[in-house]
Amino acid sequence: MAAKDILGRDGEDAVAAYLTRDGYDILDRNWRCAQGEVDIVARDGAEIVVVEVKTRSTELFGHPLEAVDARKRTRLWRLAVAWAQQHPDLARGLRLRLDVVSVLGAKAPAFRLEHLRDVR
Repeated sequence: MAAKDILGRDGEDAVAAYLTRDGYDILDRNWRCAQGEVDIVARDGAEIVVVEVKTRSTELFGHPLEAVDARKRTRLWRLAVAWAQQHPDLARGLRLRLDVVSVLGAKAPAFRLEHLRDVR
């Protein structure tokens, strides 16, 4: 596995642990369909939260959040709807929400997380 893939996996693990500590219930990780992949799907009260995780070791090529542009957000919303359609028993009656979490640092536990909730 390439170093960037290990860093990305470690970043997703750190975010899943952070969300769990914050009271979220992790429902799915690395969910895939024909349209793409969702990093984390969680429940936060009355909301299903699709979480995009962006991990970078440094800001040399920009902040991780800069990678989630309007086109990417639109794709993530489509994936959120697709996940809800495939999991109606888990999603019924709940609001869909998109969150983005940036992970900055070379490795855990020194990661610095920044959580943007309800990204439009």
